[in-house]
Amino acid sequence: MAIKTGKPMRAANKTKKRRKTAARGKKKDPIFVDGKRPRPMYVDYKDVELLKKLINRHGRIVGRRKTGCTAASQHAVTAAVKRARFMALLPYVGE
Repeated sequence: MAIKTGKPMRAANKTKKRRKTAARGKKKDPIFVDGKRPRPMYVDYKDVELLKKLINRHGRIVGRRKTGCTAASQHAVTAAVKRARFMALLPYVGE
């Protein structure tokens, strides 16, 4: 004899299963020059084409996780973007 509790029983096939995420390859640091990291880490603020790749369409600096930069190169990118904004090579705000 089954005991009724008032709660409906869930079917086993209705539960949601998480899909396994595919393993991604390591992102390459976009600041490396010829496969080497420049010492001291310096990003030219006049290289607007490179800096445009590292900011989004709103003008915000894209984070390390998305760009694949190391911490040292991300600090250099941030300083370069701020210099380029001050020199009016990049906009402070986007569209």
